Formats: sequence, C-alpha cells, structure tokens
Amino acid sequence: MSVFIIAEAGANHNRSFNQALTLIDIAKHAGANAVKFQTYSSETLYSKNTPDFAGYKNINKLIKDIELPREWQKDLKSYCDDIGIEFMSTPFDEAAVEELLSLGVKRMKISGFESTDPRFVKMVASANLPVIVSAGIGSNASSIHNIINWISEEQSDPDITILHCNNAYPTPDKDINLNRIDSLVSLYPSIKIGLSDHTAGILAPSIAVAKGATCIEKHYTISRRLAGPDHSFALEPAELKFMIENIRLAEEMCKDTQTLLTDSEYKFSKGMRSVVTATPIKKGERFTEENITTKRPFLSGNIHSSRYYDVLGQVAINDYNADDFVFDIDREVSEKR
Repeated sequence: MSVFIIAEAGANHNRSFNQALTLIDIAKHAGANAVKFQTYSSETLYSKNTPDFAGYKNINKLIKDIELPREWQKDLKSYCDDIGIEFMSTPFDEAAVEELLSLGVKRMKISGFESTDPRFVKMVASANLPVIVSAGIGSNASSIHNIINWISEEQSDPDITILHCNNAYPTPDKDINLNRIDSLVSLYPSIKIGLSDHTAGILAPSIAVAKGATCIEKHYTISRRLAGPDHSFALEPAELKFMIENIRLAEEMCKDTQTLLTDSEYKFSKGMRSVVTATPIKKGERFTEENITTKRPFLSGNIHSSRYYDVLGQVAINDYNADDFVFDIDREVSEKR
C-alpha cells in the first residue's frame, strides 16, 4: 500500500480564491495524493470569552480573518476532481461535516485539538467514512484507545488512521518523538499509523515512513513571506515536492521483497565465491580441506562457497587441475566412506 500524502493547505489561501487554486496546483505538481483545507467558523470554534494564549491575541478575530469561505468548497472540490487530486477539508462543526458529505468527500479528518472530545469524534465518525485522526496534544495510549472506541461505536467496519502529531507550531525537532510511531504500529496492528508533521524541515516524514507510517500530512504555502499564522512553518513549493520525492524514495527503500538476489545485484553475483581445487585432483579422489578451497567468481554450474562443507568427503568423478572450478555437486555422483 502506497503512503497517502496529504498536502495541508489549511488557512494559507488567505481568503483568496485564486490563491486556493494555486495551492491545489502546487500540491498536484508536487505529487501529493490529496490537498486539504479546513472548514470552520469563529463562532463555533472558540468561545467569545477566549483569552489571549500562545502568542495569539484576539483569537476570534484571527480565526474570522482566515476562515475558508464555505461557498468556495464546491468549486475547489470540482477543480481538484478536474486535475486529479483528492479534495479534503477538516471539519470543525456539525454543519461542516454535512457540507463535506454533500460534496462527496472520500474521508474525514479530525484535528489533534479535537481528537480528545468524544462528542466531536463521534459526530464526525457518524458520517461513516474513513477517518484520519491526529493524536496530538493531550493524547496518550489511553486516549488513542478511546478515539478508536468512539469511532467504532459509530461505524460497524471502521477504517481508521491515527497520525502521531505534536501540536506545537512549529514543532522543535527535539520534540517530534518519532519513536512513538514504532509504539503505535506495535500497539495497533490493525490500525493505519501515520504522521502529521509540524517541524520546519522535510526529514521527519521520511523517517516516519521507514518506521511504518502509511499516511503523511504536512503544511505548505506559496511563500513563507506571506502574512498569516500558518505560513512561517509551512513548506514552500519546491520543498514540498522534494519532501514527497524523498517519501517515495524511503518507501521504495523500505520494501521487503523477500528475495535473496535483487535485479540490481544480479550482474554483481559473479563476485561471490565458488568451490575450486587447491591442488590437482584425480578422478576417484575425495575432496578434502587440503585439495579444495573457495575463490571468486561464482558462475552458473559451479558450486557456491556456501556448500563447501557439503563437498568435503565427496568423490571426484573427473580429473581436475589446480584452480579448476568444481562441477555442481549434483553432477559429482559420489558416496561418503
């Protein structure tokens, strides 16, 4: 199964429809599987009594200024369909869930801040679509277990992806804790595990894939110089493309093909060793540690060096000069004394 890569446009449209379309084009060009926006309103997301926090002042106004106009969603979805990239948006209220369902989205996403709210998780799960959940701030093994249970209570055959996530924007490299992916893969073998990455660079997603992540989500922008809360830690277009190329490379490098000899190794296989004679041997003599050894190369019809001890004690049915290859043991019909 190929890693599912979500290019997170989020609020980086800056309430410009053309900028939103450009973001979709960037995600498509970079090779992402999906482009994702966010569907919320300040009235349903934050209480009007919310104090300033985390460096944000007047959070209600900030959210109002970066809301995705909901009337855009149909056209954005249609444009995504036209150019061949999946449209996604994270819902933050019940109306958003209904709107996205009416557009025919293929899956739902739950943000890390909402993932510990059972009412909200169950509401999104009731849409009966595959659910991707960022297990971010405040999540631990117990809360992830709760998330899975809440979704399972609403769906008879749930399709769940849990994204390891640190909800600091940006996330310091020292805090990304990628080894948690190993733990999640081990704890939940029937659940898809991924990474929602908020670090400033592109290394973490490739490491996550090497650890078994099957879904990657990453914020991106047209330019980090643009105004807005999410641009500064987002990838620029060339970086997004390079990250996705590296994810695909990591995916290819981590495949377990269960083969002893890959196609690329085949032409080098002659570099292995064969059983060869150390001294002249007459027909009827037995092979001993004194008269046979191993040397490169290994050629078709020769005896591979791994079978050296099988050859010892066998009887030669041909004459050999020193440094001759010993024929395949199947042709050395012999008997041990």
